[in-house]
Amino acid sequence: MEMSPHQLIQEQPPKPRPARPLMIVVSAPSGCGKSTLCNRLVDEFPNIVYSVSCTTREPRGGETDGVDYFFLSKKEFKERIKNGEFMEHAKVHGNFYGTLEDTILFAMEEGKHVLLDIDVQGVKQIRESLVRLDPRHPIRRGFTDIFISPPSMEELERRLRGRGTDSDEVIKKRLENAAGEMALASEYSFQIVNDDLEHAYHDLKTVILSGMGLT
Repeated sequence: MEMSPHQLIQEQPPKPRPARPLMIVVSAPSGCGKSTLCNRLVDEFPNIVYSVSCTTREPRGGETDGVDYFFLSKKEFKERIKNGEFMEHAKVHGNFYGTLEDTILFAMEEGKHVLLDIDVQGVKQIRESLVRLDPRHPIRRGFTDIFISPPSMEELERRLRGRGTDSDEVIKKRLENAAGEMALASEYSFQIVNDDLEHAYHDLKTVILSGMGLT
């Protein structure tokens, strides 16, 4: 019996729903396990990639332009600031660092989810940059901000001292910075407490998969 085109369409298996591309921004005080959690996410999901930042500092060791950083002259960096090309930028120890809007957008257009490990001041700049984008813009639609906190300041101090790499003065400064950063945690859409690495990673994955539209 010959089937109608309508019947053929009905009996075809549904196509998998494509994941919505995300720009994932993660912040945390030093010592909260942010790098460990982010690296694990990138290792597990090949379509999640770190954003490649721009810098005016010289390449170190085997660093490659376009892979580790985009290495720009100070003149070019300042020109791009003037043109409004950065979503965020900062001057650190005499060198400029920043994230280009086009870098994020190109990766998202290729179906990648872009991950930024960034501090609270950088995220504030990104939020300000999003306001000027159309609500339908992929970056604005895919923006997902996550703050990772320690279970307590006492535990954070214990972890910092457990590293055995910082002086008392540096640890004191890190704790002061942490208090200021944690005061801004409520500005983030999602907050995760890293009291146990496995639980924190499960929570992080849940947020990401939900944002992709896969749960």
